[in-house]
Amino acid sequence: MKRLDQLTSQARAQWDALSRSDDPVVWVASGSCSVAAGADAVAQAMRDELAARGCQARFVRTGCTGLCYLEPIVIVRKPGCARVLYGPLNEDSARRLVAECLLGDGFCPDLAIGRLDADPPEDVPDLSEHPAMRHQVRRVMQHCGLIDPEDLSHYLANGGYEAFREALTMPAAQIVERLKESGLRGRSGGGFPVWRKWEFTRNAEGQQRYVLCNAHEGDPGAFSNRLLSESDPHGFLEGMLIAAFTVKARQGYIYMASEYPLAHQRVATAIDQLRWAGLLGDDILGSGFSFDITLRNGAGVFVTGEETAQIASIEGRRAAPAPRPPYPGQAGIAGAPTLVQNVETLANVPLIVAHGGEWFRAVGAPASPGTKAFSLSGRLARRGVFELPLGMGLSHVVNDVGGGARDEHPLKAVHTGGPPGGLLPADIEVPLDFDSMGETGSLMGSGGIIAIDDRTCVVDLARHFMEFAQDEACGQCVPCRNGNRVMLDILNRLTQGQGTPGDLDRLLELGNVVRLTSLCGLGQTAPNPVLTGIRYFRSEFEAHLRESCPAGVCSLSSPAEPVAGAAAS
Repeated sequence: MKRLDQLTSQARAQWDALSRSDDPVVWVASGSCSVAAGADAVAQAMRDELAARGCQARFVRTGCTGLCYLEPIVIVRKPGCARVLYGPLNEDSARRLVAECLLGDGFCPDLAIGRLDADPPEDVPDLSEHPAMRHQVRRVMQHCGLIDPEDLSHYLANGGYEAFREALTMPAAQIVERLKESGLRGRSGGGFPVWRKWEFTRNAEGQQRYVLCNAHEGDPGAFSNRLLSESDPHGFLEGMLIAAFTVKARQGYIYMASEYPLAHQRVATAIDQLRWAGLLGDDILGSGFSFDITLRNGAGVFVTGEETAQIASIEGRRAAPAPRPPYPGQAGIAGAPTLVQNVETLANVPLIVAHGGEWFRAVGAPASPGTKAFSLSGRLARRGVFELPLGMGLSHVVNDVGGGARDEHPLKAVHTGGPPGGLLPADIEVPLDFDSMGETGSLMGSGGIIAIDDRTCVVDLARHFMEFAQDEACGQCVPCRNGNRVMLDILNRLTQGQGTPGDLDRLLELGNVVRLTSLCGLGQTAPNPVLTGIRYFRSEFEAHLRESCPAGVCSLSSPAEPVAGAAAS
């Protein structure tokens, strides 16, 4: 433990020196969204302006704050003043920020998003009052945008690896009990109780055990795990260490999509830092516990988000789902018990170990306690990643957190849960929790919420998701392979003005067969956009039978008389 004590003491001294620096400090948000929006050019403009004036400042490269729609973002702290979040910036406003704020007496309130501390300037409101922040409860995202994700000392200075240190002194059964008290459910979409999976894996027969972190996140419209991996990789790595200690695993894998190069780089750096610090390898901190982690880059195939397909990919086999049982907790990697959890689930574990189950349950819904990082995108005024209490109403999230429609076009629908999710009315009153979302026919999934306005055709969108499911399926089982193809053929005809009476009934019948008989989760949920589309937007489907697209999107034939029997179908 002495090694960790020394590193933590040094880290806190360095963090304190940064907080008390006599030079201005600039934290530059540098997640994938930030860089794409021009963060590097903004930072360089600030450096050039400082150099031209013969001045200097300390620059810290952070991850994303989650306020993606306001990127590029920087945080500025002048000596004796609060940290203030500014954005969106360009090169001109960045140079102005240097002249008027860093080197002058002003604070550029027109560029300010909010201040993070109680110090001056009083004319800049507290960040917690900002519409995008006031509903959030930042737990797993508490460090996002505030620390350098490639500097272990920043994580250590803010309480990092204290929960792991505590876990090493606890019986494994006590850690499982703490998870049970918390009610934590898996954040990848299934919502399975985490403590059950840990206990099941820990008690399975076999000497070798593995922990697999599913960082694939293949759902279009979901990017919260990418943000956590880029902005605070040690948060979930600490959870992975606690998981390995609890289930008696000696080897871990992280399976990450190839579409996430920056996340891959930062996680790889964090793993190297853990080895250097003695937090990975043999006899960690003198505890007798040994564990190491291998980072694997996935090929980006959607089906590898399914745990048995992911295990097959890790083993060098074709990424195809396997029948269950046996479950990975019994026979996973190399036939050994394997605990599979996603990034956000693991990031919650150190918080529960440190603060307890009662603290965790203080927010959220009774059957779905805690928070969830939701990815908001589409036709919303405010887009990004927002950590919200589970149980918050979907319409509340769309309108109060997401800011409602981006322009004069009204919102029509909300797509939740990625391609396996569903299409719901934008004004539907339903709590965002695992059970309530399932009752709508949709899913909460990994937290993707896409807002759709009246310029989007629901039938065409359902066709798009079915096409995605067909392309990404492994082709192993008949219901998914053939059933989805037939459903796609019907949807193609509908969007081309060639629908026939009975098409909607056939879609419902086929969808339910595929849902009930497919081998894996991809096939079982692939029909959801079609089934919910017909359930909530049947009139739009029926309009296509009359060769009319209300959104004006589909290339239909010229208007014709209603198809006989269309209403009955």
